[in-house]
Amino acid sequence: MADLQPQLHTRTEVGRLGDLPGPFPAEPYDAQDAPYDGDGEAYDGAGEDEAYDGAGGAEGGEDGERGPGGGVAATDPLERAHALLAEHPVADGYSGLPWALRHLPWYDLEAGESAVDTDVPRMREGHVGALFWSLHLPDGLTGDRAIGATLEQLDLIENVTRAHPQGLRLARTAGQLTDARLCGRVAVVPGPAGAAGLGDSLGILRALHSLGLRVLTLSGASWASEAGLTRFGEEVVREMNRLGVLADLSGASPETVRRALVVSKAPVVFTRSAARSLRPHPANLTDDLLAELGAAEGVCMVPLTAEQTGPSVRDVADHLDHVRAVAGPACVALSGTYDAGTAHPQELGDASCYPHLIAELLRRDWPETDIALLTWGNVQRLLRSADFTARAAQQRREPSTATIGELDG
Repeated sequence: MADLQPQLHTRTEVGRLGDLPGPFPAEPYDAQDAPYDGDGEAYDGAGEDEAYDGAGGAEGGEDGERGPGGGVAATDPLERAHALLAEHPVADGYSGLPWALRHLPWYDLEAGESAVDTDVPRMREGHVGALFWSLHLPDGLTGDRAIGATLEQLDLIENVTRAHPQGLRLARTAGQLTDARLCGRVAVVPGPAGAAGLGDSLGILRALHSLGLRVLTLSGASWASEAGLTRFGEEVVREMNRLGVLADLSGASPETVRRALVVSKAPVVFTRSAARSLRPHPANLTDDLLAELGAAEGVCMVPLTAEQTGPSVRDVADHLDHVRAVAGPACVALSGTYDAGTAHPQELGDASCYPHLIAELLRRDWPETDIALLTWGNVQRLLRSADFTARAAQQRREPSTATIGELDG
């Protein structure tokens, strides 16, 4: 069930931070058109009508009776959180499972796996309905090695989901996310991948997309640097739009972010970014970038990491409050960042802990409609928008044959 590699990833406690594969700097830091669904209907991003019990399909919430207007009438915040998440499960924007599982000699995610932070029982307990599986690589992998490692992780995602059919289902579109949820499975979305995995080739981008890739991080490449996007980088974004691959800008320079917001016809996403005004981590966003993201209808996925958001569940809620206030309730989502080598805040140690965060938001008087957007609706809207943009772009343009030498040479 798993490839035979002897090393084991251990969990990291708060205050003992591990190495996170991906685009973030290693240096220390100071403390358009409305989207449509597949049937041509306008989608408002408020989540699905069906309730989901987290274990086997749609049914009414068991943890609280419905109040006027369809809300949950339970008074205890944690009880209300469970009932609300049963209807609007979490679409978790970042999981490090592919790289973590490569280092386990054997695992069973359906029975429960203590060597990682994420398995099917804990995702059911935490009401996780969808999970984006990262293909990020350790620093230093470039060229053919980076391409090969990205392909191997895509293959691993395919094999893992096939080996756990009762708990997981591969999903590539917003509709497939909903189908998986209604069947009582956790939808597995491949991505984000690192830009190094492209090998500066649009043909490889198309090949990765055909294998399931749905999110690409625009940083760490010569065409997406501190200076911003080059002409080839802009062509990468246009081809991503044509394919339906989302642009992830976490860790990208402000120049790259602003140019991507201009070039991309589909909304962009930050899969691991919080508010820099609350915690000055280099991957967190300034208020002006958050405001620009809100105007562009993108999504900021706030990570549950002690390094970026703080050591407590209240710190994470502070970031969610801030992003919601600056960018708007339609532009904030969640990123567990479990199994990525980072420490997590207290009460948020693994994928089962989302109800504690939602309970804290309920104590802060978040409307249930905003929580539904946070957990599920905004990610659904993001994927639907990418699908709609891709269908429109494919009618206007052929696959690009541009090369980096032609555009940037």
